[in-house]
Amino acid sequence: MENSKLVYKNVLQVLGESLEVLVYAREDGRHFALTSFAPGDHIINDGSTRQEALEKHCNLLPLALHFRRIPAV
Repeated sequence: MENSKLVYKNVLQVLGESLEVLVYAREDGRHFALTSFAPGDHIINDGSTRQEALEKHCNLLPLALHFRRIPAV
């Protein structure tokens, strides 16, 4: 992420939890969205544009959060 620039930051409500969403622009023009659940536990989605990365990310956040709530067997 050191060569990326933060271009969007927001807190979204997902399944009753507040999650921070950060979107970065890479040097090659592509973008990626990032949410951290805990240290070392992140979800990242990329896209050709800021909007594409954000849309993918927002669509997958509920699923990612749901699976983190399932107890390990």
